[in-house]
Amino acid sequence: MDVLDRRLIAALQVSPRASWGDIGRAVGEHERTVARRLQRLIADGVVRVTAIYDDLRTGHGRPVHLHVQVRPGTAAQVAKALADRPDTRSVYSLTGAADLGCELVSPSREDLHRILTAQISDIDGVLKTQTQVVLHTFRTVAEWHAPFLTEQEVAELRPPPPPECLPDEDGLSPLEEEIASLLAADGRIAFTAVAERLELSVPTARRRVTSLIERRLLLPRAEVEPALLGLEVEAMLWLKVRPHGLDSVGRRLAAHPDVRYCAATTGTHSLIVQVVAAHEAALYRFMTGVVGRYDEITDVDLTLITRAHKRGHLHKSGLLTP
Repeated sequence: MDVLDRRLIAALQVSPRASWGDIGRAVGEHERTVARRLQRLIADGVVRVTAIYDDLRTGHGRPVHLHVQVRPGTAAQVAKALADRPDTRSVYSLTGAADLGCELVSPSREDLHRILTAQISDIDGVLKTQTQVVLHTFRTVAEWHAPFLTEQEVAELRPPPPPECLPDEDGLSPLEEEIASLLAADGRIAFTAVAERLELSVPTARRRVTSLIERRLLLPRAEVEPALLGLEVEAMLWLKVRPHGLDSVGRRLAAHPDVRYCAATTGTHSLIVQVVAAHEAALYRFMTGVVGRYDEITDVDLTLITRAHKRGHLHKSGLLTP
């Protein structure tokens, strides 16, 4: 993957449904070059364009992060068992006290109780879990892009700011659920294809898809392994933050280009941050020069992601393969 490939992927991450022409104009490349390169990367499975739900506002449930300790020699089979669950969004192998990290979406507290006590604990090899429920998300992985574009290029591609969203929604209508499922399977599905699949007019399909995205109930996402972009170090930071500084620290960290994900949670640590860097020295600089600046942060638990088994509901076959 060369420099242009990485720039085009970054552009697709900024605007996953942008036309090849729009991407070409933003990055200064011919439309045919953009189409040829990105279509090849998508066909090869290097990049997958999908969409993720705002689970709270769509009524799908509440995201929960688990730290899982396993019996020696069982990490791979436990990771597969977790990744095979339809309610898990991501599964990672980690360094540190926990062997695996897992994000799942629980429809309710009652369901979460059943999942933890009667399902996760029954997986052969699981010794102990620690659960932290997401209270507020500052940045989702769908909102991150690789740092290969100028601010002007990003501004040309980024959609206009959405209208003010209500804090709660009544969930998706049956038709919206069907449209969302199509977009989750193929984030670049054409309006004509949506109309044909659901027996709608093209203007209706366009209006419905646009509404889901503009209301941020559904977030299109271009998924690629960070290591393929030269970002070979992934870390999970669990931060203890003084309550009065939680919102401010969360917002400022979420705006940093190295941060893929940032959310406030329950539990012993109040903020979870996922970071990518080119190498360990860059991660060290992030820890000392970014995290270290905040007096509101009183403790840091830093773990490295050594393998992704699942990202954004997509199964992964390894660190450097799609």
